[in-house]
Amino acid sequence: MSTNRDTTTEEAASRVLVLNSGSSSVKYQLLDMRDRSRLATGLVERIGESSSRLVHTPQDGEPRERTGRIADHDQALKAAAEELAADGLGLDSPELVAIGHRVVHGGLKFSEPTVITDEVLKEIERLVPVAPLHNPANITGIRTAQALRPDLPQVAVFDTAFHRSMPEHAARYAIDVETADAHRIRRYGFHGTSHAYVSRRAAELLGRPVEELNLIVLHLGNGASASAVAGGKCVDTSMGLTPLEGLVMGTRSGDIDPAVTFHLKRVAGMSADEIDALLNQRSGLVGLCGDNDMREIRRRVDEGDERAALAFAVYIHRLKKYIGAYAAVLGRVDAVVFTAGVGENSAPVREAAVAGLEGFGLAVDPGRNAVRSGEPRLISPGGARVAVAVVPTDEELEIARQTFALAHN
Repeated sequence: MSTNRDTTTEEAASRVLVLNSGSSSVKYQLLDMRDRSRLATGLVERIGESSSRLVHTPQDGEPRERTGRIADHDQALKAAAEELAADGLGLDSPELVAIGHRVVHGGLKFSEPTVITDEVLKEIERLVPVAPLHNPANITGIRTAQALRPDLPQVAVFDTAFHRSMPEHAARYAIDVETADAHRIRRYGFHGTSHAYVSRRAAELLGRPVEELNLIVLHLGNGASASAVAGGKCVDTSMGLTPLEGLVMGTRSGDIDPAVTFHLKRVAGMSADEIDALLNQRSGLVGLCGDNDMREIRRRVDEGDERAALAFAVYIHRLKKYIGAYAAVLGRVDAVVFTAGVGENSAPVREAAVAGLEGFGLAVDPGRNAVRSGEPRLISPGGARVAVAVVPTDEELEIARQTFALAHN
């Protein structure tokens, strides 16, 4: 594969492949950055199992599916490349300018998208102890993509990067400084690409420069996080050292008294791994009522299910606490913005989250809130002191945008 391209080809190169490599899955999207269109999307799941599955969807085409064992990430990416090639979008195309990788943890070193070098990859590896479920899979995806296209820039876009602008007093935990520094214990935050994208799109919706705005962004999916954004920069966020801290989530507890872990060890005899599994996999909404699908929880609430009603009430209570806290941190709030699966689609969550906060200038218009749309929109009443908005997130587009910008520098 030649690494020499003429100037005309370089100028025409406009495609970015975005890879999100999980422990047993690879999500991918191929985007044309001239019009930000998706040329193809795909998912390889259950990697390493006999029931592996690849679903590939070309632009304006029907999804194609293949099943059967896909042994590892190398085979997964090669299978994805074959599907892209079948659509005339092969990874050997001169129009492919770069590959962008979602990397969950960038620690203190990475505050911007970064071209991946050997030293960058070593630093991502050094961060494995603080992101043991995510960074190893991200590294595997990077190495596999490097082997497929060694001539292309490979760019890491970090979930934590947007939150590096937090002031030290927001990022620090109140524990012994030497111990914290020795073990990299501080608040990093996550979902950064979503918070960055949504902040910018909210400013466009409001017709004002993002540099003038104070926003509270609520990324509510199975994982959930809030951020306080002043002038386009994060000044506080709800997730911390790991994605466990903060809001009530689908299976994660969010904020909890640290002494609960000591209590479970001493009284229940649980190991560190068992407590980890409890707080990350069997807590949150699923721990409270057995469901982590907000649609199902709302159905149960409407039918009078008490456990579902309690779970919903706990979820909303925590959400309101963060809205109030971030209003205090910011001093002035121009908009509260809902995004991600629950934030974009659950009118009852949005309504309940701001109910009773009229003193903060917050309210939703019932008619506007009930509208389902894939477009950014205001759901607050006309003339409201604080805008309430729904802005669909697009983390893959944000990764592609940052990757493309860096590759063309």
